[in-house]
Amino acid sequence: MRTSSGTYGRPYPRRAARWQSVLTTTHTLAYRLSGGRLGTTLLGMPMLLLTTVGRRTGRLRTAPLLYLPVDGVFVLVASNGGARVSPTWWFNLQANPEALVQIGPARGLARASTATPDERRRYWPLLLQLYPPYARYQARTDREIPLVLLHPRDAALAEAVPERFRTWPAPRPTR
Repeated sequence: MRTSSGTYGRPYPRRAARWQSVLTTTHTLAYRLSGGRLGTTLLGMPMLLLTTVGRRTGRLRTAPLLYLPVDGVFVLVASNGGARVSPTWWFNLQANPEALVQIGPARGLARASTATPDERRRYWPLLLQLYPPYARYQARTDREIPLVLLHPRDAALAEAVPERFRTWPAPRPTR
């Protein structure tokens, strides 16, 4: 994995960072305390919990993230809302690509890698189908927003993906 920062991007005010921290903590607590029954989707999109080892502190850090289950991997977008720098979890995965993933009640290990240019060309349009605001995030910054592939080591993770998200690309509605 490589460094990901740009020369410009959406500013990240302290107030926004505080709210994001509160929402992340609340989502993570609900997900964990419910045994994965709450928080596995957000606004109809699939969510997982990613736990990484802090690159500076060595402490475990957990973030709820939208993901795309496709081709036997889980694709994550390190957008940070279009900020100049990638999110902390991305830098943590650079330092240590091993992570703990929770999808619903299932927990398991995964290894992270950055998407190749070919993988990016394949997955980016699918991610925009799943969450169109990613296009706005990319427009806000000059850095190429990294895509991270999580390669699950435990079969239980793939089985825990909600049924409606197991087939990608999603069928387009007919008019």
